[in-house]
Amino acid sequence: MAFRRRTKSYPLFSQEFVIHNHADIGFCLVLCVLIGLMFEVTAKTAFLFILPQYNVSVPTADSETVHYHYGLKDLVTILFYIFITIILHAVVQEYILDKISKRLHLSKVKHSKFNESGQLVVFHLSSVIWCFYVVVTEGYLTNPRSLWEDYPHVYLPFQVKFFYLCQLAYWLHALPELYFQKVRKEEIPRQLQYICLYLVHIAGAYLLNLSRLGLILLLLQYSTEFLFHTARLFYFADENNEKLFNAWAAVFGVTRLFILTLAVLAIGFGLARMENQAFDPERGNFNTLLCRLCVLLLVCAAQAWLMWRFIHSQLRHWREYWNEQSAKRRVPAVPRLPARLIKRESGYHENGVVKAENGTSPRTKKLKSP
Repeated sequence: MAFRRRTKSYPLFSQEFVIHNHADIGFCLVLCVLIGLMFEVTAKTAFLFILPQYNVSVPTADSETVHYHYGLKDLVTILFYIFITIILHAVVQEYILDKISKRLHLSKVKHSKFNESGQLVVFHLSSVIWCFYVVVTEGYLTNPRSLWEDYPHVYLPFQVKFFYLCQLAYWLHALPELYFQKVRKEEIPRQLQYICLYLVHIAGAYLLNLSRLGLILLLLQYSTEFLFHTARLFYFADENNEKLFNAWAAVFGVTRLFILTLAVLAIGFGLARMENQAFDPERGNFNTLLCRLCVLLLVCAAQAWLMWRFIHSQLRHWREYWNEQSAKRRVPAVPRLPARLIKRESGYHENGVVKAENGTSPRTKKLKSP
């Protein structure tokens, strides 16, 4: 990991070398881009990596504002922030999670899940705060009609576009982290499922110009996930602490309902009533019946799949709980045997010899000879 003192050296550019030094390699690449800002020859190329591209001046009533739209150059910016995310991932892992896990003395399975939840808690918390700030400052919460009015939302404010680029960079960085963190083979399919699910939804909202609706849905989803992974961290610290899981179970179903309601309201009713319903990719207009049905089908299928997994997990936990309770009831109580009264001679026994009360041995009776 980054900035760690190592007692063992590995061959240069070997598999173990890359795994243990991938954050340092990423830091060197980022440093090269930042050094490029110092020279006039390379400054323009360096800005291509750091800043969002495709800025356009949009006239307003008072003055002009700078907005952005997407293009192929966004891939270069996303690549740069993938390396930034890898570095931050290593810092959180080494300076926070590793120190906590050493005190907890977790098993290998719990240690892997602890690291996963720890990373996601930091990411979800920062994303919720950032997303809430963007939604409030842009006025999407106070004016729900803005989610579908003036579609297509081709021109994005700086903070909206930068938020989407960072979100894509984070979930793309999670793919090579499966290799760098040596995730167990049993855990890879499960993690690939939710990584690909996030990538499809975030990229879809960004490319189909549904960025406003995507911000609200991400805010709801990330809030629920933050509560879940926080509950799991508390559970690893104390296995008797399950109150946060109950709170998450209550919030999970409500969140699914809100996401489906907003998606149907904005796409099924809001965009369906817009006058401009022509398929025009050059202008960023995808407001057609087929596109709306595909988006709604994707959102509904994802929410149904998440709800099915949630119900299946809850039923499995309840089944295990009741099996434990029934097993405890079936164990018969061991009856106590009544103490037998043993008639002893006067005194007490010591080494097989009867002793008198005063500690002397009783006299042996002499047998009369016939």
